[in-house]
Amino acid sequence: MDKRPKTIPTPKRLIYDRIAEQGVVSKAELLSAFSMTSSTLTRVLEEMLAERLLLESGLGNSSGGRRPILYQINPTYGYIFGLEISRLYSSLGLFDMQMNPRSFTRWQMDEAMTPDRFIDHVASNMKAFLRDHHIDREHVLGVGIGAVGPLSREKGIILKPLHFPARGWTDLPICELMEASTGFNSYLENGTNTALMGEQWAHRQENVQHMIYVHAGAGLRSAMMSHGQIVHGTVDMEGSIGHMIIQTDGPRLHDYGNYGALEAYASVQALEKQARSQLKRGRADLPDYLQVPPEHLNFSLLVKALHQDDPFARELFIQSATYFGIGLANLINVFHPEKIIVGGALINSHDIYYQTAIEVAQRNTYYSSDYQPVFSKGTLREDAVATGAAIMVWKNLNL
Repeated sequence: MDKRPKTIPTPKRLIYDRIAEQGVVSKAELLSAFSMTSSTLTRVLEEMLAERLLLESGLGNSSGGRRPILYQINPTYGYIFGLEISRLYSSLGLFDMQMNPRSFTRWQMDEAMTPDRFIDHVASNMKAFLRDHHIDREHVLGVGIGAVGPLSREKGIILKPLHFPARGWTDLPICELMEASTGFNSYLENGTNTALMGEQWAHRQENVQHMIYVHAGAGLRSAMMSHGQIVHGTVDMEGSIGHMIIQTDGPRLHDYGNYGALEAYASVQALEKQARSQLKRGRADLPDYLQVPPEHLNFSLLVKALHQDDPFARELFIQSATYFGIGLANLINVFHPEKIIVGGALINSHDIYYQTAIEVAQRNTYYSSDYQPVFSKGTLREDAVATGAAIMVWKNLNL
């Protein structure tokens, strides 16, 4: 359940975060960063050393006197699980306090992956990770879950997600079930938000304050960060970007949502729908492995065809990427972020998808001569959601 504190960070928390962000820090650097006396800082540092939150990390360079003691966070103070719940694939990672992944696993979400089986699978892998690294359960500080929305973060419930292959994922109290199965405190957040948290951590030295993350897969999801903080709306509807209208008289992907919405042009399901429609029309210039019943023509086969430079697949992916780039430009023109990170199955399908989308977005960005945001696939790629979920727990520890 949501046990996250809403209080102002303590001096200990501020110092801990600063050292974690910088890697190795001297007392003088901490004094220049925070308005506290030398004696107060010394006392707090001694407490944190005694609690094993921090370690001394050798001596720094001298500026005329004695060489200063350097401090770093203790990576083995505790461990955190980061869990991704997505429609196509899910993943689990075990992280130390420096957010180094000690173990990582990923698996496909198919029709058999019901919530019960999913939780059993996660619990089994958690036990294996702890056993492999000789870590006692008492050293696990929690489980962060980055999941497909919509959801209730405070209640720890996945509400009404779309397009899951297996049944049972609606109104699912995932935190309660995870805690009952594993005994570890669990925390829930939208997966795109945790992906953005993970990427911010990976780029923390750059001090980027305004970022957007867009995930293009079975659906479209987005997250935004302003002044280094995740922006939460009144409701957790991370898939709303998919219902951005880009053509008023356009098609509808399903029997809900907006006509002419972005998801009807740039999503895995839209791509499959378009390909199956072409197949039903008797398109003859397809390779043998695409000559299948329309309902069997799936994303994996299309990616295979794209990598073999099949003209049919290339046309489909470039068209999808073009529309996705238009959606990116719309976001950029409204929010003007410093950095835009894109991920998901479509982005990772082939370099041509990413390159086409970014080129289209750049051409349609207003003030493009004076304002040029940075585009990236991200540093963590497919590990971003689970890593950010672990960071969420790390950031909300009571210190």
